[in-house]
Amino acid sequence: MSKELEICNNCVMDTSDKALILDEHGVCSRCNEYNERILKWWNHGVGHEKELDKILNEIKKIGQGKKYDCILGLSGGLDSSYLLHLAVSEWGLRPFVFHVDAGWNLPVAESNIRKICNKLNVDLHIERLDFEEMRQMQIAFFKTGHAGLDAPQDHAFIAQVDKFSEKLGIKYILNGYNICTEIIANPASWNEGAGPTADKTYIKDVLKKHGGFKTRNYIYTTGFKHKFWLPYVKGVKTLQLLNYIPFTKQKMIDTLVKEYGYEPYKQKHFEDLLTKFLEGWWLPKRFGYDIRKAQLSSLVVTGQLKREEALEILKNPPLSEEESKELFIQVAEKLKISEQELMSYYNLPKKYLNYKNNEWAFKLGIKLYTILGLDKRIRQ
Repeated sequence: MSKELEICNNCVMDTSDKALILDEHGVCSRCNEYNERILKWWNHGVGHEKELDKILNEIKKIGQGKKYDCILGLSGGLDSSYLLHLAVSEWGLRPFVFHVDAGWNLPVAESNIRKICNKLNVDLHIERLDFEEMRQMQIAFFKTGHAGLDAPQDHAFIAQVDKFSEKLGIKYILNGYNICTEIIANPASWNEGAGPTADKTYIKDVLKKHGGFKTRNYIYTTGFKHKFWLPYVKGVKTLQLLNYIPFTKQKMIDTLVKEYGYEPYKQKHFEDLLTKFLEGWWLPKRFGYDIRKAQLSSLVVTGQLKREEALEILKNPPLSEEESKELFIQVAEKLKISEQELMSYYNLPKKYLNYKNNEWAFKLGIKLYTILGLDKRIRQ
């Protein structure tokens, strides 16, 4: 990028986020929001014992007589894996555990999932998506030229959660989001040109303009259904229980390694081949967007990492040149396109078509959730 980036004096977020505002002390708006809105309530997970007990008792009471009392989506990543460990071994819950296989799983992720589920003796329900559809959808999104390329997978995951909550009649969804490692979200400006992931209208318009096909097996959801119909009409509650207990990222890793022989990933989301390729090479190289800035900043503001340590990590790229070349080849092969075609998408001009979407509704929903204290994440 031609213009030198300004970096927050407290975390490592910078002005690659177009909405970032630095105050007179050089501290960014995200850090200030964390101190003013988040920290007082969260208190590093300390002091929420009564709240957590009340929630757990409610889940168990409503789930009496049923095989499952809650739903938990397991990606194989650190957060969902640790949540499953706590839910079963410490809280005594009986989750319906499902995993969405979009065709991009890395072997290490599948191994981690099996280890945890086998030791906890929980049934794992695997939803395998039609990869031919996923392949065509993914190519269509590459053709958009924008950064939000994980949308087909992300939307599928959200849609499967909604499907299971309706199908099984379970009122509680356990979500692995946590303030401890994810308080600072990726900047909205990094997704310029993209619509909301959970927006069916947006996904379908991209396919219409770039794919020229209609899906047959892919399951959709809508923001209205996910954010309003299920929670406020059907009474389905999405719970972020990790925010009610004290822990650190290192404690999560140590516990999973000790209890299950879990193999940690080099970076968050690196359990998935496509996401590893996009976040480890495509986004930093094509756009200058380094996802690690938000991830490391979350650890810095929550006191788990020193700012100097985070800056040192960012001096090196997420992936080596050799790893990047190997991933490039693997992704092209999976998509059944030539490396030249994949590179042609990389070289597209950074100009975006307008896609039909309901972004206004999502922004309104997030604003409402924030006012009600339901959204414990810093979004800009």
